[in-house]
Amino acid sequence: MRVEERMYPKVAIREFVANALIHQDFSISGTGPMVEIFEDRMEISNPGKPLIDPERFIDHPPRSRNETLASMMRRMNICEERGSGVDRAIGCIEVYQLPAPDFQEDEDFTRVTLFAHQSYSAMRREDRVRACYQHACLKYVCREFMTNATLRKRLGIDDTNYPIASRIIGDTMEAGLIRLQDPETRSNRSRRYVPYWA
Repeated sequence: MRVEERMYPKVAIREFVANALIHQDFSISGTGPMVEIFEDRMEISNPGKPLIDPERFIDHPPRSRNETLASMMRRMNICEERGSGVDRAIGCIEVYQLPAPDFQEDEDFTRVTLFAHQSYSAMRREDRVRACYQHACLKYVCREFMTNATLRKRLGIDDTNYPIASRIIGDTMEAGLIRLQDPETRSNRSRRYVPYWA
């Protein structure tokens, strides 16, 4: 029996493609939104520098470059105009246990890269740090906190390998992307983490 299995969550593709359409800069000629599919990744790009810092795509109040287009797409039930699409997309990516998406910005384009499934050992240090930061952001917007245990679950790390998660958390703190929710916490087991901007 033939069974179709999606590599990427449908919700994530829909949200990122809708964002590429809504936030494109129409003043840049000779280009438009583009979806490129490779063996190990999918890249969705649109012309125009993002209006907010890509590190704040999760839980940032919406800022639309093309409000009329956004309003029309909301009426067509393609988007919500609430600014929660990236949060929802990353939540689905976590459920699928895929590597964290990579957001890139340049002077004239914005690109999000979705990665195919990778084992933990195949991930690079920056991939793990990015996953840790996005997980902390997602937990924070859900009024929860990231812990060593939640990160292990996110990355599919066995509970006995908690030092691996501790190392990733340390690397992410060193990068300045997360911080302790309560610096006075002495017990390692009780440590909770929030994004740097929380």
